[in-house]
Amino acid sequence: MTNKIRVRIAPSPTGALHIGTARSALFNYLFAKKNKGVFVLRIEDTDLERSDLKWVQDIIEELKWLGIGWQEGPDIDGKYGPYKQSQRLDIYEKYIKKLLNEKKAYYCFCSEDELEAMRQEQMNRGAAPRYNGKCLSLSKEKIKNLLEKNSSSVIRFKIQNKKIKFTDLIRGEIEFDSSLIGDIVIAKDLNTPLYNFAVAVDDYEMEISHVIRGEDHISNTPKQILIQEALDFYQPIYAHLPLILAPDRTKLSKRHNVVSIKDYREQGYLPEAMINFMALLGWNPGTEKEMFTLSSLAKEFSLEKVQKPGAVFNIKKLDFINGFYIREKTIERLTELCLPYLILAKLIEEYSGGYKILETGEEILLVTLQKIIKAYQLRFKKLSEIAELTDFFFKEKLDYKKEILRWQEMGDKDIKDSLLASEKILSKINQSASEWNNKNLEEELINGAERFNIEKGYQENNRGFLLWPLRVALSGKQASASPFEIADILGKEKTLQRIKKALEIVS
Repeated sequence: MTNKIRVRIAPSPTGALHIGTARSALFNYLFAKKNKGVFVLRIEDTDLERSDLKWVQDIIEELKWLGIGWQEGPDIDGKYGPYKQSQRLDIYEKYIKKLLNEKKAYYCFCSEDELEAMRQEQMNRGAAPRYNGKCLSLSKEKIKNLLEKNSSSVIRFKIQNKKIKFTDLIRGEIEFDSSLIGDIVIAKDLNTPLYNFAVAVDDYEMEISHVIRGEDHISNTPKQILIQEALDFYQPIYAHLPLILAPDRTKLSKRHNVVSIKDYREQGYLPEAMINFMALLGWNPGTEKEMFTLSSLAKEFSLEKVQKPGAVFNIKKLDFINGFYIREKTIERLTELCLPYLILAKLIEEYSGGYKILETGEEILLVTLQKIIKAYQLRFKKLSEIAELTDFFFKEKLDYKKEILRWQEMGDKDIKDSLLASEKILSKINQSASEWNNKNLEEELINGAERFNIEKGYQENNRGFLLWPLRVALSGKQASASPFEIADILGKEKTLQRIKKALEIVS
């Protein structure tokens, strides 16, 4: 074993990258960074029926999107490769044969029916279900004969009955009674190793110093330690992370929320927000600080500050963090990130000269799109929300009910008077950039709102009597950006057209 810190993440490519696996990858990455160590990506794809190359690519792409890099892996190779288990079968075969030759493993030919009957009999006696060692004493001749007949079989590892103790960096000393485990299956045959065996071999061959993984693997650790001892391997240092729990404190699954990084990415969560959020799932910096970049995490992270209890997934917290990073973006970069969602919603389309509104075919300048995004930068929590929030900018006609034009107890005539007052104010403002802009529109409309309240006998400082009907007329929504921002973006002609349409709705 090298003195250098070497850690790994070893996902199975049987589905999209799970947030729990990504969190484990992050903690391994941070631990390696903090200790000037090496972070390894290893693909555990021995389950050929469920493994798929597309999920290998998904794992690589999503980890890279998060900014989690590795020094050794299937895409860049390294001294200890190959880094896919399916390419390491000759290595596993060597160690399986060693265990068989040393009588530390043996062939088992028991059928599923026999194993089930064995389990039922033990449970009826109140004993822990475990293999009873029936095939342990088979002669070499008997085994040879059965193998030559292609009899169904597996390879079992002979468990030594003993107390197994190991020190977990997060949970302290952990003890298991191996007599409760029974002889475990380590391979289907010489070329098909199973999880616990392959992991033990790989961690040794790749000189992994620390195994940092979820607490759902704690029960696997004694099995792997026994295999390590049988093969004269060193024992890596273990640290088992708390599970990520749903709000009801059950294990997080698809029934609670989306669980893959790809899903969060498609919803419009930013990689820096996901990193920040995942770091706080089980790790406590010991301060009130909540916002961390990947580089700052690498400086502050330590396993000593990882908690034992499960980490509850709070989507509101993720939305809050994502909103923070959205607000931190330059408007140019944020617009670039939002454009795919506007295109996906069929509001705009891209062509060689720029962008155009899909409904009307009208060209829309990038600077206008930036103004639209800027108007909502403080208002949305994930990128996918931008289309629903801003769709009215890209529509010819708005569809809304008269009732949402109403501010407080205003009657239809009051709404009409309000819209006519806004129309009069805005008609007098020149379309030129020096006059028709957010700042000037705000000044003119607020002054107009105060005059309107005096004329109508409304509460003087309640600007909603003028501004609410105008804002709804321009957006068709109960909640939107301010009427000044919207009118600035729409321009004078479209603004007055929408006021006229609102007047028709009221009438």
